[in-house]
Amino acid sequence: LPQRLASLAATAQEETWQSRQQLQAQRQEMARLQEELSRARQDGERWASALQRAQREALEREATRGAEQARQQELIRDMKERLLELLREKDALWQKTEGIDTPMASPVPRDPGLCARCHKDFRLLSRRYNCSRLCQGKVCHTCSVDMGKHGRCCLICYQQRHPQAT
Repeated sequence: LPQRLASLAATAQEETWQSRQQLQAQRQEMARLQEELSRARQDGERWASALQRAQREALEREATRGAEQARQQELIRDMKERLLELLREKDALWQKTEGIDTPMASPVPRDPGLCARCHKDFRLLSRRYNCSRLCQGKVCHTCSVDMGKHGRCCLICYQQRHPQAT
């Protein structure tokens, strides 16, 4: 019996020692987890602070962008108004100057077979052109200017219409 009691006591001592080791390991694990929890809370607070700061900055940027957009819309409106004013001024000036630069009609030759400018005979090789401007005279190739889609016009009408060309 004493051997059995000694064996039971040794087993109990061994179990106690193992229980204390497990308890010590669990305490260390719990301390480590509490430290991690503390760090996680600090990180969470930093992230929450950063999020609030980012939201505040986003709201400020949005307000600035809204103000800038309103300023640009006002500028566009002012530019449109100015454009309309300029168009009205241009129309008024055009109406005032419409009759000023009326070129004098050149005399139409009595002989329709002659150029109104150089009085050259229109033949097979010298083509006759009608001036597409005011005088409506008949001119040869040499005495006319090509106006593209508008046909040809005599040099006098062209110079009256485009004084910088002289």
